[in-house]
Amino acid sequence: MPFPLFNSIASWFLKKRIHQIDLFLTYSNEVQQEVLQDLLGFAKKTKVGLAHDFSSIHRYESFAERVPIVSYEDIAADIDASRNGVQNLFWPTPIKWYAKSSGTTNAKSKFIPMSLQSLEDCHYKGGKDMLSLYINNNPNAQLFTGKGLRMAGSHERYHNEHSSFGDLSAIMTENLPLWAEINTTPSLKVSLMAEWEAKLEAMVKECSKENVTSLVGVPSWILILLHRIMEESPDKTLNEIWPKLEVYFHGGVSFRPYRNQYEALFRGHKLKFYEIYNASEGFFAIQDLNDSDELLLMLDYGIFYEFIPLGASDEAIIPLDQVQLGTQYALVITTNAGLWRYKIGDVIHFTSLSPYRIQITGRTKHYINAFGEELMVDNADRAIENTANQCGVEVVDYTAAPIFMRDGTKGSHEWMIEFNQPPANIQQFTSILDDELRQLNSDYEAKRYKDLTMLSPVVNIARKGLFYEWLETKNKLGGQHKVPRLSNERDFLEKLLEMNA
Repeated sequence: MPFPLFNSIASWFLKKRIHQIDLFLTYSNEVQQEVLQDLLGFAKKTKVGLAHDFSSIHRYESFAERVPIVSYEDIAADIDASRNGVQNLFWPTPIKWYAKSSGTTNAKSKFIPMSLQSLEDCHYKGGKDMLSLYINNNPNAQLFTGKGLRMAGSHERYHNEHSSFGDLSAIMTENLPLWAEINTTPSLKVSLMAEWEAKLEAMVKECSKENVTSLVGVPSWILILLHRIMEESPDKTLNEIWPKLEVYFHGGVSFRPYRNQYEALFRGHKLKFYEIYNASEGFFAIQDLNDSDELLLMLDYGIFYEFIPLGASDEAIIPLDQVQLGTQYALVITTNAGLWRYKIGDVIHFTSLSPYRIQITGRTKHYINAFGEELMVDNADRAIENTANQCGVEVVDYTAAPIFMRDGTKGSHEWMIEFNQPPANIQQFTSILDDELRQLNSDYEAKRYKDLTMLSPVVNIARKGLFYEWLETKNKLGGQHKVPRLSNERDFLEKLLEMNA
């Protein structure tokens, strides 16, 4: 089929979904209650369904009273049993795939169950909606006249052959429908290669020859690929290699520290940036407007949402219809893969209640609050972006941790930052970063007031490739692996300081 004709047919098909999205925008809370009842009814004869008598739960209040809020450690035993072939524990249909959590400083892996329903009705549906919303906002889009470049991780068979596990991106790539496989690059064989350097070289060879119209992946890893492609074609710009490239769909980490680098690489080319919020546990939200930093919460993916105000006890949990603007919430989900009232570890806040739009502000475990400053990842990302702009530099990666008070000395924050080219004056960079953090975070400002509790931050310049080497030592190259931005402990930073020496 000629590509222009396929582009027209695919665009028409995807636009039909917009009417369904409008429906859940109008009846958001009703849709969420329907999702909850469908999940309870479908899983009523599972081990967890029988234990909490799902069949007699008809109201949210009963659900909240009977079903406990859990973390991964609370359900790890059932997940391990399921991986070893025991079924009907938390979901009635067989589960053969488990998304292996990329983790951060913790070496312990998490294996998130992925049912057929979660793949089809959540993850793939989210991927299609990502395209639907983009095409609806850009009627002249020509995505399907070329191919989408994806960067997937790898997967491996669990030792007893009952189940497989791997990166979410690899599982989705392995199970792609034929139409999607035809319109993506690189090939399935290359996408699922386990050895990162070999995969990267193979991707460079395949993708640089294709007519790429969209990019999908984690900003840090896509950036590495783009630089390698440019190294192989030193006489060409990326605009010349892919003249029809029109949009980059990004997620996994904040785009703020990377935006300047992407804009520099595609200077003179009107590349659009669209953010998505997907994780191993589910596909949650999509940027639904051009040039926006807000994400539309997707309410009909088989996920029921609850929210705990950050710092409050679990008893303070509320459903969607009770959320407020500006409050930081820890996200709790119930899903069509058998996660029941599961604390995912992400922190969000609402920017709009009609429709429900959100921003991701950090992780419940990734923050610094050693002195009451409550520095979240969103604050750090914005401060780094603003400081880099003012100093005319590009930040490759960063992390930060507290300098604890001892022997009467005051505390502070210590940063490790890798630049493309370091700033001419690191003291000036540090001072601007400190000022930006004060403006963005009133608690930080209060602790920094006249050096009362905290002293000025300390910034270390990381040598080239430091964070990449750390990821390599952890076997975390490629896929959805990422550098932990903030930590309330110094273990990670101390390791980097040792490697940097």
